[in-house]
Amino acid sequence: MHTRREIRKDIKARAKKVLKKHYRLFLLLCVVSSILGGQSVMPGSGVNIQEADASQAGASFANTIINSFLEYTMHITEDNFADQKQRVRETEKRYVEDSLVNPRAALGRSRGVFASVVNKLSSGAYLLTLTVGIRSLAGTDSGAIMIMLLGSLLLMFLLQVFVAGVYQTVMLRMFLEGRCYEKVPAQRVWFLLRVKKWCHVGIARFVTGLLYSLWCLTIVGGIIKAYSYYLVPCILAENPGIRTMDAITLSRRLMHGHKWECFVLELSLLGWEMLGILTFGLSNIFFTAPYKASVLAEYYAVLRRQGLEHGTEHVELLNDTYLFENADPLMLEFTYSDVYEEYGRKLPEAAQLKGIQRIFADVFGVTFRRSKAIEILEEEQSLRFQLEYDKKAAEGRVYPTRLYPIPEHKKRKWIASQNYLRYYSIWSVILIFFALSCAGWVWEVSLHLITDGEFANRGVMHGPWLPIYGCGSVMILLLLNKFRRKPAAEFILAVVLCGCVEYFTSVFLESLHGGTRWWDYTGYFLNLHGRICAEGLLIFGIGGMAVVYVLVPFLDGVFRKLPARTLMVTACILTAVFAADQVYSMKYPNEGKGITDFQEVTVGKGTPAGPVFML
Repeated sequence: MHTRREIRKDIKARAKKVLKKHYRLFLLLCVVSSILGGQSVMPGSGVNIQEADASQAGASFANTIINSFLEYTMHITEDNFADQKQRVRETEKRYVEDSLVNPRAALGRSRGVFASVVNKLSSGAYLLTLTVGIRSLAGTDSGAIMIMLLGSLLLMFLLQVFVAGVYQTVMLRMFLEGRCYEKVPAQRVWFLLRVKKWCHVGIARFVTGLLYSLWCLTIVGGIIKAYSYYLVPCILAENPGIRTMDAITLSRRLMHGHKWECFVLELSLLGWEMLGILTFGLSNIFFTAPYKASVLAEYYAVLRRQGLEHGTEHVELLNDTYLFENADPLMLEFTYSDVYEEYGRKLPEAAQLKGIQRIFADVFGVTFRRSKAIEILEEEQSLRFQLEYDKKAAEGRVYPTRLYPIPEHKKRKWIASQNYLRYYSIWSVILIFFALSCAGWVWEVSLHLITDGEFANRGVMHGPWLPIYGCGSVMILLLLNKFRRKPAAEFILAVVLCGCVEYFTSVFLESLHGGTRWWDYTGYFLNLHGRICAEGLLIFGIGGMAVVYVLVPFLDGVFRKLPARTLMVTACILTAVFAADQVYSMKYPNEGKGITDFQEVTVGKGTPAGPVFML
């Protein structure tokens, strides 16, 4: 018979072991949870261990918005709108003037969308605009205040219940799966959507929180019920289809006789909280938050097992057996027999590529011409991509979704799009380059026309194209071909790749043309030597994802409908014209107002005029 101290020690030891195995994923899950709602997955309790570890270094995004909204609403009762407007204008003006003192600073706040957003958020301009609109609808200041208060409460409810709260349940589910399985794929985040239980879980968590809040009115009852309802999130993570009151009742019965034990377990983790204070919250972010979530998962597994052994009433509702133990290999083999057959099947002879064609197809996803072999290979690759998860499940490496009591694989099976796994012909790639270069030119010209009211032929060249857009898109498409199956890696690498291209292109053009600049991010928030900035890199990353997964497959689909000869002739003509423009622009580059006039606006009066991007 193990003592409670030994059980507690064993729980923490196993939690550390699981955390070590899935550290990067668990860390990411906790950081996202903190950003969404400022709470970890551990329920509320007497020692307030539920506060987000990551958020101790800074408030969560959602709570920051809500708190700012409420604080500003209170200020309206003290000042009239004219005073508020004047205060906002002076604040924004001060931010710009402070930034112009050191125009080369990385945290510039005088130009760009990011700088404008940061300034307006800090000064309260957005809230002021919202307030004026609400006031015009309400007719009176008191009516506007009441609407804003109700709106903030509704926003808080929706964010905390249906976003942060439900996400924490999904997060717990992934921690539980990590106990028994080697891998926990990131797409398991959509678990509740696949079984159509997202809203049900949100309502269940809301009802639980409401009952707990009512019990808190009795003070002592609030402390007791904090532990009585302790396992509700875990129960919902295992069986999201359970009725709300059944989940609450089952949690109460499983926690019967274990409240003090749970309290002591939480106290044993306070040392990590103290370490967080000494490390300015860093240890909380990188260890304590995921560690506490792992401890909760292990503790739930212990109480669940004891409930099954003692025949606790309604314990049969905890019916996800394979969340806590691995399925028999023979059962897996039978359940996933079709996967073995499909995955083990060799590629058809017609899909075999050889020589240089195979190298380019495998490394860059490019072929020199369309063929039946390529079409068959695309279909096979897409099918295998869809079967990858099922193959891992058949091997016992990931949770077997086909054995889940709620048939998630039938209700909302995630189907990978075949489009972005295709192979692109060299002629299609050339046209994609020109299409996106022209789209970039239209984007830049339109921005300048809207912001400054003037037409400017953007870029170094004279034609209607900005090759940096086309080059960046094609480089993401080809050089990052191996990462198409991993969107997170694709995004990060796209940001790095495009940042390097833009920075060194700026250096090259400046040295080639005697210091003339065709874009300058001086004054932008988070810029590096005025050559790249966070705003541009973020857009490059998001744009790169859109290019790889949406835009380029669509364009390629259009180009495939064209006759092969038409495709080749068009690509050759565009290439010849582009080459001529390139040669001419080397000697006579495109310059002028709105194109290269940066030295004049870098430290001018007030907020410098200029384009958002000069690419």
